[in-house]
Amino acid sequence: MNCDMNVKQFSLAIFVAALSLGILPARADDAAAAVPTTNTLVIHADQGKTTISRNIYGQFSEHLGRCVSEGIWVGEDSPIPNTRGIRNDVVAALKKLQVPVLRWPGGCFADQYHWMDGVGPRDQRPKRINTTWGGVVEDNHFGTHEFLDFCDQIGAAPYLSGNVGSGTVEELAEWIEYLTAATNSVMSDLRRKNGRAAPWKIPFVGVGNESWGCGGNMTPEFYSDNFRRYNEFVKNYPATRFIASLPARTVGTPTGPRC
Repeated sequence: MNCDMNVKQFSLAIFVAALSLGILPARADDAAAAVPTTNTLVIHADQGKTTISRNIYGQFSEHLGRCVSEGIWVGEDSPIPNTRGIRNDVVAALKKLQVPVLRWPGGCFADQYHWMDGVGPRDQRPKRINTTWGGVVEDNHFGTHEFLDFCDQIGAAPYLSGNVGSGTVEELAEWIEYLTAATNSVMSDLRRKNGRAAPWKIPFVGVGNESWGCGGNMTPEFYSDNFRRYNEFVKNYPATRFIASLPARTVGTPTGPRC
């Protein structure tokens, strides 16, 4: 299945479907008279110029309930068939969907997640209480390397949500350096020590998540100022798109619809 579709083709397809099902009258007087008629529709499929990005059909994963633990990650010693701890049946199902991009670690959980907890030997990773979802203990066995391995297995591009709510500019800057720096540095050397020699390509990084609510209850002005700070100090090693999670404002309300 190819998720890319010409906008004109898509709009005309919806219109044709509506006509054929009788949802739309062919003409206004037809609706009143209910007289059958024959219409001709010509579609110039070769004249379309705009393509819908396949990335709008992306998916989302979060440390919520069994979405990650048990749902994706079971560990290498699990009796459930897996590849490097990731469930084979889930990989097979998602490969059929041809997921273009996958976001992680949240969701609201992203703004309490500290990426350094999820790298290095799994038996040495700290356990944290997931205060966002149920107060369960998060063992951090599914971290950065595991998530990117999962993306590779299902053929999806990774989208990382940075922690702006309880994190720092330095923390996100070091995460991007850890992931993408090809030169020798403290963070890239740590990545190599943890088993990954080559840098990853990270096409999307979210600067926070739901900043109007669980990401910090921020006003548009406060978030915008913070986004400018992150944009200044979180360096772009290879091309990475930084995505804002900005509260909107409507007349008469402190914050409006979510962007």
